[in-house]
Amino acid sequence: MCYTYGTLEEYITKMLRDIDVFHPHQMNIEVIAPRLGYAVHYYPYGSAYADNVIFLDDRLLPEEQWQAFGHEVCHAKLHEGDQRLITAMMRDYQEVKANNFSQLFCIPTFMLQRLQLPNDERRAIWVLQELFGVNPDFAQKRLEQYCRNLCSR
Repeated sequence: MCYTYGTLEEYITKMLRDIDVFHPHQMNIEVIAPRLGYAVHYYPYGSAYADNVIFLDDRLLPEEQWQAFGHEVCHAKLHEGDQRLITAMMRDYQEVKANNFSQLFCIPTFMLQRLQLPNDERRAIWVLQELFGVNPDFAQKRLEQYCRNLCSR
């Protein structure tokens, strides 16, 4: 089996390796945020990014905070400008991109490839949830995304 990496997956792999993140147990806010140079503040509003600070909604479950963190890292790394000042179409585009980034960031392909996942989809989803601290829907979507890019040799 082989896997076709996309440009974004290559970017995320390099970014994580550059900050010495190689294993699922390192995939958490407390490890990654300072290594990327971001402060994280928790508050009771929607998640956001501004001036090297990632604001996470403290009302979210821990796995939802992790997924939101991945989303905000995309805005921090790849998007410029204040979303309040851009067109609705550009804001929507950035949100779609940040959601996709979050999938690839929270469960990185290079880590996923090293796993021996169960053949049973339900069990595989559970493994991803446990290893990467994501919710079931997120894990299922990421597993489907990963499987679509697998190829046979």
